[in-house]
Amino acid sequence: MPTSPRPIYYGGQAVIEGVMIRGPREMAVAVRAPDGEIVVRSEELSGIYAGRVRRIPLVRGVVVLYETLALGVRALTWSSQVASGRESGEVSGAQMAVTLAVTLLLVGSIFFVGPVLLTGWIGRVVGNHFIELIAEGVLRLAMLVGYIYLIGRVRDIQRVFAYHGAEHRTIHAYEHGRTLTPENVREYPNAHPRCGTAFLLTVAVLSLVVFVALGTPPLWIRAVERVVLIPVIASIAYELLRLGQRFEDNGIVAALYRPNLWLQSLTTRDPDDAQIEVAIAALNAALAVESASAHAPRDRAAAEEPLA
Repeated sequence: MPTSPRPIYYGGQAVIEGVMIRGPREMAVAVRAPDGEIVVRSEELSGIYAGRVRRIPLVRGVVVLYETLALGVRALTWSSQVASGRESGEVSGAQMAVTLAVTLLLVGSIFFVGPVLLTGWIGRVVGNHFIELIAEGVLRLAMLVGYIYLIGRVRDIQRVFAYHGAEHRTIHAYEHGRTLTPENVREYPNAHPRCGTAFLLTVAVLSLVVFVALGTPPLWIRAVERVVLIPVIASIAYELLRLGQRFEDNGIVAALYRPNLWLQSLTTRDPDDAQIEVAIAALNAALAVESASAHAPRDRAAAEEPLA
């Protein structure tokens, strides 16, 4: 008896006045231009974005993290140009490398090294280094949630978050086999189990467990450990998200992963029909590239699951 092929999963992210959709071998970005038209750009991906390395357990988490940053920077740059009516060309490889390096340096310094330095005195004062490590993890989680909450108060970011909701709802509708219309898409929730926000929360909670297990070596060693282990923790977090989605109908698993969905109330807003139309345009463009791709039949059974 022939087995049915695994479905192809799509993910993506919100950009400036638009949505980027990522599939197994393609990316599409749709943006609302100042004249009201939806401008769409799509392309077939290759190399690390579509290679076999994306299917290796644990390794694929690092690849997904990298591509989320790299493709996200490209999509954000282009969308800002279209939304402002001033297109000025592609991002060069050097610009991309510098942007990614600065981003990772800031994230590592603020959210991983920062809590170590801010809580390093607690063990000496209370005489319990376990409490110090718990405080570090809780502070890291509080910083993440606080940051998301504060940027969500900015009006321009609220529009991006509305497009984030439109992206999630559109992917929900597609995964449920619905015709992609604003009316159908609007029926689905803003939260999605593969969301990048869920990924960040999983990383924060998992890092608390890992760093407690590592104990309290000298402060400088702890700071180095926090940065060096980011790819490892990200890889495990990605596998946990995949596992959670696979068993999402299990009551216990659903309860464990519910905070991931709650946090998305901070990073999504209810979209209007115009924003949903943009998300639909982006997904339809990605589907068109997938359908026309010579690789589609071969890769359908091995499609990976990008972050939504």
